Amino acid sequence: MAEKQDRVIVEMTIAAPVETVWAAMRDPEQLLNWFGWDADTLKDEIQFIFFDHATADEANKVVAFGEYEGSADRIELKAAPGGTILRVVRTTAISGDWNAFYEDTWEGWTTFFQQLRHYLERHAGAKRRTLFLSGKLQAPGALPVEALGLELLWSAAAGSKAAFELPVGERVAGTVWHHSEHQVGMSVDGWGDGLMVITDQPAPNGGPNGGGTAVLTTFGLSDAAFAALQQRWTAWWGERFVKVG
Repeated sequence: MAEKQDRVIVEMTIAAPVETVWAAMRDPEQLLNWFGWDADTLKDEIQFIFFDHATADEANKVVAFGEYEGSADRIELKAAPGGTILRVVRTTAISGDWNAFYEDTWEGWTTFFQQLRHYLERHAGAKRRTLFLSGKLQAPGALPVEALGLELLWSAAAGSKAAFELPVGERVAGTVWHHSEHQVGMSVDGWGDGLMVITDQPAPNGGPNGGGTAVLTTFGLSDAAFAALQQRWTAWWGERFVKVG
């Protein structure tokens, strides 16, 4: 049996005290403001993931999740100058092309904790509305980042200004938030200083032609404005991607 090893799969600094970050990960009402996206099942999913199948070590600021298919993840918080260092650490004995095998999972954790960082740094205590889109390309073509014309976000400096005319029929402007192996993120002024995270899923993980996701977080939009945003994005997305699940 292969020896299990730890590997850091996500690491970031959040400009908030460690106790504040810890509270946001342990208070179910705060979890609703950053984890996942709008869904009737979100409360149950949070209970299942963060409480029923996790153990919390408050003294050391660690949340550990149960083992799945030979691997187990844990979230570690450490106080640091300027805020809190958050790490997601995976313990596994899997050998071979370990990096590629867990690629999608890493991107998911990255999205969620960038949403946490955005919530704490920009909107602590605020309620959000978050739209989630996913799918596989119906035919060979550009993955979501390129299809939306957001390639500049791969190399733009975090915190720099950014603006794009999107093919969904709207202009977005704000600041570069983050990028990782397969995703880009930027804040969007017109969404109440919201957050747009677009992820590419190359083949074969994303299907024979690849695919991806869009996670669009808004604050303070009227019902009509949010419904219009949802309609624009859903219509554009549905022309290109077959819904997964």
